[in-house]
Amino acid sequence: MIPQRVSLVTIGAWNLPELRSFYLRLGWTETEWSNDEYCVFLTAGGMLSIWPIEEMMKGIDLPKPAGPQYFRGVTLSINTDYAEQVDKVIELARQAGAVIVHEPNNAFWGGRTGGFLDPENNYWEVAFNPKSEFDERGAMIAMNG
Repeated sequence: MIPQRVSLVTIGAWNLPELRSFYLRLGWTETEWSNDEYCVFLTAGGMLSIWPIEEMMKGIDLPKPAGPQYFRGVTLSINTDYAEQVDKVIELARQAGAVIVHEPNNAFWGGRTGGFLDPENNYWEVAFNPKSEFDERGAMIAMNG
């Protein structure tokens, strides 16, 4: 059986120093081995790494995306502990330079959501789901509905 886990998400960056700076402005903690050539941020569940797209493409035999202006078809999510936290996270992202795509709003399913783009158009959903459960580290361990 393949282990059922997501340990590391890597974003291919066109301008790694700029993208790294954005995540630092969000207040995220990076590992001690991070630098402007490769960086890794600690998260509650796994890690988020950022690597130059040119380097990433060397190990992947697929066409390189046309540029950072395109939506890559992947969303990343930050799930919050309470509904009002969605608004706070969206505001902090705005202050860090994010483009707010969706202002915080109450979702039809009973939660609250908002969304932003980082400087290279990676989409982040910020959501509160009243039925989500987190462990002591803040990693989501259940999403009931």
